[in-house]
Amino acid sequence: MPSDPTDGLLEWLGPILQGALVTLEIALLAYAIGLGLGLVGATARLSPWRPLRALGTAYSTLVRAIPELLLIILLYYAGSQALNALLTELGGDMHIEISGFVTAVGVLAFVQGAYMTEVFRGAIQAIPKGQLEAADAYGFSRPARFYRIVLPAMLPNALPGMSNLWLILVKDTALISVIGFEELFFTAQQAAASTRDYALFYAFAGALYLVMTLGSNALFARAERYVRRGQPST
Repeated sequence: MPSDPTDGLLEWLGPILQGALVTLEIALLAYAIGLGLGLVGATARLSPWRPLRALGTAYSTLVRAIPELLLIILLYYAGSQALNALLTELGGDMHIEISGFVTAVGVLAFVQGAYMTEVFRGAIQAIPKGQLEAADAYGFSRPARFYRIVLPAMLPNALPGMSNLWLILVKDTALISVIGFEELFFTAQQAAASTRDYALFYAFAGALYLVMTLGSNALFARAERYVRRGQPST
């Protein structure tokens, strides 16, 4: 055990910063996939076709009702078992383990997509119908209408919700520590247990999360100012 807490911090500084980098990698990848799932889910929720609308509603409602921790454990343990059982039934002799990284990105992206669905649905419904009717009158195709009318009009309304979901996602990456994956929180736990300097390492981990969130807030604030350029200030 190091006699000086500073020695322990210096010893673990590299692994903790590496864990912080892994946390950002998980969060960024899960967020990007969640954006795509959210757009698909919102399109389904607003579809005039009832079965598709019901599917989108079921996705956003059910996924938001189940704790992320439960989904992580199910995918990591039960998912591997189910996949190997399926391979055995198909005559394969391979043994596949779902990695912690895949579990983290898959579950967090799936959950983000459900919340993004509702954020995008509300933002799209806030667009004045006259703008969409004008696009149809000018003969815009569906893709052109989305990229030229819907996306620019929905972003100012969606960005505050997108910002909140990103901040929640960064903190939710700590849930991956339950399966032993070495992201920021798990590495801080290991360092605290090794040195017995619990307050120091948990405070340091909290400071790193704070840096991530403050930096993210600044980036989203800049993005919101950009998408709201030309609009009257409130």
